[in-house]
Amino acid sequence: MDEEIKFYLDEAEESMGKALQHTGVELTRIRAGKASPAMLDSLRVDYYGTPTPVAQVANVSAPDARTLFIKPWEKNMISEIAKAIKNSDLGLNPQSDAEGVRLNIPAMTEERRRELVKQAKSESESGKVRIRGIRKDVNESLRKLLKEGASEDAIKDAEAKVQKATDSYITKVDDLLSKKESEIMTI
Repeated sequence: MDEEIKFYLDEAEESMGKALQHTGVELTRIRAGKASPAMLDSLRVDYYGTPTPVAQVANVSAPDARTLFIKPWEKNMISEIAKAIKNSDLGLNPQSDAEGVRLNIPAMTEERRRELVKQAKSESESGKVRIRGIRKDVNESLRKLLKEGASEDAIKDAEAKVQKATDSYITKVDDLLSKKESEIMTI
């Protein structure tokens, strides 16, 4: 029984870590007014009939805080990349030349910053919900072990450890959110 309890505790820790990591990735995708190659992570371009991430067909760099430069490895991809950016929900206007595609990131208004903070809060709340869901699933599994004959003390200890892990990961999500908030609100 102790091995099964340990298995569930390890599973909870691993799943909560993945939920935290996912929340971090989602928060990175929220544009904070500074040019970041990660802004284009979800962008797909048509590469010989296959939707392909832009990072797999080009080098994406940020020469300064307000500009992204996309230099494709094949020159014929310049127009495809520009078309994908225009058709995306990024709200950016690509400028192409013989070398690649340049994106100028406009300065954000106060209203837009507040919208992005709301979006970040929503994303972090989703992460917290995922973490709490993991806690619920693990606690249900532990209660099943109790019915199968595990000692009540061992299950109570395990539930306390799961709660401690949950609190820890929720604090980490809050830390990610506060960093993202200050990044968005910094002009």
